[in-house]
Amino acid sequence: MTRFAARLLYFVASLIGRLPWPVLLRLGDALAALWRWRDVRESRVARINLELAYPDLLPAERATLHAAILRTTARQVLETIRLWTRPHPENLRLLREQHGTALMDEAIAAGRGVIIAAPHHGNWELLNQWLAWRTPLAILYRPPESAVVEHFLNLVRADHERGDEERVTQVRAEGPAIRQLFKRLNDGGVVGILPDQQPKAGDGEFAPFFGVQALTMTLIGRLASRTGATVLFAWCERIDTHADHPGFALHLQPAPTAMSDPDPKVAVAALNAAVEAIARRDPAQYQWTYKRYTLRPPGSGEENPYWNR
Repeated sequence: MTRFAARLLYFVASLIGRLPWPVLLRLGDALAALWRWRDVRESRVARINLELAYPDLLPAERATLHAAILRTTARQVLETIRLWTRPHPENLRLLREQHGTALMDEAIAAGRGVIIAAPHHGNWELLNQWLAWRTPLAILYRPPESAVVEHFLNLVRADHERGDEERVTQVRAEGPAIRQLFKRLNDGGVVGILPDQQPKAGDGEFAPFFGVQALTMTLIGRLASRTGATVLFAWCERIDTHADHPGFALHLQPAPTAMSDPDPKVAVAALNAAVEAIARRDPAQYQWTYKRYTLRPPGSGEENPYWNR
């Protein structure tokens, strides 16, 4: 029954994904307007995050950025549905520019393993498809609470015509499965990790992120320091939106060496600083609708900023 429901979801998504790009973009703008009007969860969370991360903005400036964030987030929802349900070679034609791709080729050739740190900036699903086209890899993911949604994501994140389900190994973010990542890196393979997801209490260290202490994963630092793997940041940033389609630029850049420091506090501070620098390129393209600051430093007396809001 779970698989049937997931395939039904995929069928609905494929119908949406067949709509022309201009229609999808207008639907995204309408969805953003609805979010603002109803002040739904995405709207409230983005507003709270902006209050925390940009305390010096004037109210009017913050309201303008808030509206831009909801617009790009809603558009990304529709973009992603199309990317999930259309052939990957067709999707990859949306990449107008590619920067730093030689870095990955060189890191793979070095044979020490490669960690791709992919922040929630731009469209990370398009990045996943580019990575799968370029090399076999394992992607660490946090399983959703719904089994139906997890089956659905397994369906949409592989291009079955290309056999990408065999090129991409999806690894659940759980203790025993993490050993797969160490093994793959020790064998010279490639691993993809979203570095700006809040880990469980006790599984990370606090470090500043836009000036606010945020619990941050130590996994990337541990993997890099123990395996000697190369760490690269990667993202697909929107650079234009024509009347008939969006356009993206792919970026890869070296991670700061401090991210491989054996001291986890040093490593997570470097990680957050790098993600923040990417997000500041165009703040409207970062995922501000995510509750990044729910867990507060022990003994700080701070409360969950999203509580009852």
